[in-house]
Amino acid sequence: MNLEPLADFTVQVATPLDLGPSPQGHRRIVPITGGRFTGPGLRGEILPGGADWQLLHPDGTIAIDTRYTLHTDDGAHLHLTTTGLRTGPPEILAALAAGHQVPSTAYYFRLFCRFESGDPRYRWLTRTLAVATAARTPEAVHYTAYALT
Repeated sequence: MNLEPLADFTVQVATPLDLGPSPQGHRRIVPITGGRFTGPGLRGEILPGGADWQLLHPDGTIAIDTRYTLHTDDGAHLHLTTTGLRTGPPEILAALAAGHQVPSTAYYFRLFCRFESGDPRYRWLTRTLAVATAARTPEAVHYTAYALT
């Protein structure tokens, strides 16, 4: 098994909507407002309208569950789903929650990515599993995705 660079993503996000505690955990919804992605053979914009349906756990860990739409520069639409975890020391997670810039090496933020498309040019993505390393800034999530080959 190898990792091949797939694309770099910058996902712009709005202020989280806090739904409060639920039986599964503390629920937040983070609207996705746009962004860009670039990589070998894959580039375009992230369309507004997706979201991250997060669950915050008592230890500060956030379970990530995103769904959004990509529009490639050559006109295809792709559906992207990511799942993952963001966790770290309590003081680092508190700084992130307060909107501070924190080095990505200070916490753990990893994603599993699945793509879907009806466009024959991107059918290969529907048969590709990808993983990513991510970082949170006050206005965006940045991640680099790698195809598992």
